[in-house]
Amino acid sequence: MLRALATGYRRVVAAPTILVCAYVLTLAAAMPFALLLRDSLQAHLGASLMADPAADGVNWDWWQEFLGQATGLDTTLTPSVIGFAVPLENLSAFFDNSPRPTGIVIAAGLYGAVWLFLWGGVLDRYARGRPTRAHGFFAACGVFFPRLLRLGLLAGLLYWALIGPAHDWLLGTIYNRVTRDVTAERVAFLWRVGLYAVFGAALIAVNMIVDYAKIRAVVEDRRSMIGAFAAGTRFVLRHPGNTSALYVSNGLLFVLLLLLYAIVAPGVGRGGIDILRVFLVGQAYVLARLFLRLMFAASQTSLFQSALAHAAYTAAPASVWPESPAAEAIVNAARSSQ
Repeated sequence: MLRALATGYRRVVAAPTILVCAYVLTLAAAMPFALLLRDSLQAHLGASLMADPAADGVNWDWWQEFLGQATGLDTTLTPSVIGFAVPLENLSAFFDNSPRPTGIVIAAGLYGAVWLFLWGGVLDRYARGRPTRAHGFFAACGVFFPRLLRLGLLAGLLYWALIGPAHDWLLGTIYNRVTRDVTAERVAFLWRVGLYAVFGAALIAVNMIVDYAKIRAVVEDRRSMIGAFAAGTRFVLRHPGNTSALYVSNGLLFVLLLLLYAIVAPGVGRGGIDILRVFLVGQAYVLARLFLRLMFAASQTSLFQSALAHAAYTAAPASVWPESPAAEAIVNAARSSQ
């Protein structure tokens, strides 16, 4: 497990272009919403007497007035957009299945679709353990995108079943039933925490299976995504300790990042250098979070390669493109043994 983490770290560091592209993609996805919100604020404040106090810091009276007449995207400008409250609010909205404005949902879908296109090249690059250059990277993206799209549709149905009906059943029907006659708030809270734990465990299990299904689809050049999903399920069931330990380890790294961000995240500034500091710290957090997400994928790929095949499964120096990473590794191993 530690070896998979170390290997994943090295593979991400060895391919900094992927991290830079991921950051630019994230920034590009957020920029239109920032510009729209800026226009709304500018139109609302205009040349009023509230403009200067609002620019100097938090003007609570103006903020409540703005939210009182806000619609669509403007309703997201709540106190939770400040500093460390942002990731906590996102986690809360996810686990509580809170609705989001339609524009944000559409943008998130497009952002996910672009990532789905890139994942084939990302996983292929990490599995080979060597540069594939732009032509090799985007060739892999093009080859695997239709396959990962089919896998994504299958995974989407499972996530919908969990986040929709299963979530409502656990935290609605079941929770109301077991707490109907409860008089102690502490007992009701413990029941809710327990049901959240059940929901989280099911979500993690599906997430692990989907992750390894994507890895097997790319590394083994699989064409059937139902077969890849079944293979991912078998891998998780046959290696429950290693896959769970690696998942928890990567999760703990993310928790440590959140704690660090909670310590250093600035609050509301008063313009000038304060705004710049807020922006830089926030972007550093985004970059670190993307690094951990890529490291998550690279370490899982490394674990799969080390657990299911011989030591030379990971590709060493160049072979013929566009064979799959598995085929390339086997050819290289045969050549080295001659």
